[in-house]
Amino acid sequence: MKEQQEISKYVSGAYFEVNIGGISGLSGKFTSVKGLGMALEYETYFEGGCMSPHFLVGNAIPQQLILEQGTVTEKDEFSKWIKEVNSGISLPTSGDITLKDAAGNEMRSWHINDAVLVSYTGPELDSNEPQLAVSRVVLMYGGCT
Repeated sequence: MKEQQEISKYVSGAYFEVNIGGISGLSGKFTSVKGLGMALEYETYFEGGCMSPHFLVGNAIPQQLILEQGTVTEKDEFSKWIKEVNSGISLPTSGDITLKDAAGNEMRSWHINDAVLVSYTGPELDSNEPQLAVSRVVLMYGGCT
């Protein structure tokens, strides 16, 4: 019993529900999401007679979002998105990432802006081991809120 309590301390059962894109996009559940954030370019300038710099906000710097160890719940939509990218069509799309607890209750949510698919890695296929449907998906995006 004590050993099970030690394990449950590290395994929460929480997961990330991802819905990015509309007609063709990504809908699934992932155990790991990396790269949520935002970065901006700034231009520094000095005014005459003032020694402290002023900053002008520039453009948002694209970020990489990495989704790992998940299952895609709408397989046909994700397949369609991959086919579009392979044919040279890569339109930016938006979506949401929601952190859910083991019971499926929403804990926190992020809105992703202007996401495009960069890469997809499927599972290693081994008939002796069950694998998840998606090993890794990398997206480039323009920031999150």
